[in-house]
Amino acid sequence: MTSVARLGVLGGTFDPIHVGHVAAAAAARRALALDRILLMPTHVPPHRAVQPQASPFHRFTMTALAAEADPAFAASDLELQAPGPTYTSTTLARLAGSGYSPLQIFFITGADAFAEIETWRDYPALLDRGHFVVISRPGRAVAALRSELPVLASRMIDAGTVVPSVPSILLVDAPTPDVSSTAIRRRACEGAGLDGLVPPAVAAHIHRYRLYSGRSVA
Repeated sequence: MTSVARLGVLGGTFDPIHVGHVAAAAAARRALALDRILLMPTHVPPHRAVQPQASPFHRFTMTALAAEADPAFAASDLELQAPGPTYTSTTLARLAGSGYSPLQIFFITGADAFAEIETWRDYPALLDRGHFVVISRPGRAVAALRSELPVLASRMIDAGTVVPSVPSILLVDAPTPDVSSTAIRRRACEGAGLDGLVPPAVAAHIHRYRLYSGRSVA
């Protein structure tokens, strides 16, 4: 059994990771008193027709730089090590194989992504493999999920430091920046500044290696 009582997991393409991702992780940690949060870049996103522009190396490096924002954050290459598409259900199974129980795992996702949960692989079984922490997004309140996903409404509770003794859907209503990786890549390609959009160390890495400019340095 691992010594970490509450493990947060925030996955994503992170192409690049930005302040919205960091804010979501921080909001989950505050709301649920999480001990540690793994920021986990995906290898091959299954729901994207276009693959990441930055290499796995650069996406992991940017994630590690972003993790410096909080001593409880750490970058994880668990999904990057796996061949083929990255599925949440597989990641949760790997964490279980590492000794984490479902009640120790807090999988963090945005309200917009969770609204599509019925399309995720191994739904609804994957909801029993850990707590799902759903963070509000600009223009997308978590409370609306109860009416959007009525079959899951009984499993949804407003997040607090007292956590249910069964895997649940924990709703966190917290402000997060309205930022997108797509817009950041566009700005980087145009040579525009990235202040306030990504952590400063990530901006420096993008600039140093000319990521998203079409002239990347390996």
